[in-house]
Amino acid sequence: MPEDLAQKILTADWETLAKMAEDCRCCAMASTRQHVVFAQGAPGPKLVVIGEAPGAEEDLQGLPFVGKSGQLLTAMLDALNIVRGRDAVVLNVLKCRPPRNRNPEPAEITCCGHWLRRQLELLAPDVLFLVGRFAIEAVLHPGEGFSIGRMRGRVHDAEVAGRRIPAVATYHPSYLLRSPDEKAKAWEDLVLLRHVMTEAGIALAPREKRWN
Repeated sequence: MPEDLAQKILTADWETLAKMAEDCRCCAMASTRQHVVFAQGAPGPKLVVIGEAPGAEEDLQGLPFVGKSGQLLTAMLDALNIVRGRDAVVLNVLKCRPPRNRNPEPAEITCCGHWLRRQLELLAPDVLFLVGRFAIEAVLHPGEGFSIGRMRGRVHDAEVAGRRIPAVATYHPSYLLRSPDEKAKAWEDLVLLRHVMTEAGIALAPREKRWN
């Protein structure tokens, strides 16, 4: 990323940051994307959900988690009475779709990390919900060889703008669609998320599990 752009990101407000991201051409994904997928929501909610990268539907609509995995994420959050965009801001580590939905490359994560860090500074969340391997890696930096299975089920400390805030990790909905037997573990992660949000002073109405 050019140094002058990196410096502008450091002081941009939310609206300016979104416009700057739309114009970003710092990597090759800019030539294959349809839309930059910046976020769903704006500063206000104190829960932030972080995914990995846009897929085909997200690229077409310019919103995170709108395909089949997004429908499952919506149902998961709805089980806690969390409405996307209203009660939680949803965003991805990468702002553009990797070609053919390949995994994000380290250089892309590093470049998009400038946008992500400023987003989190402006959002000032009290709780993070990290969805999938690359979200966990980008925020918690667990080192090589980590597994989601060992990261989930407990509360982690994430650093955001000099603050230590609790983070809950879970499987990506696309993985849950391929491995439905793991949904019980994801439900456990939601129960943990509800507890962490309550501890952080984020009020939630009770809601029974309603997703399969």
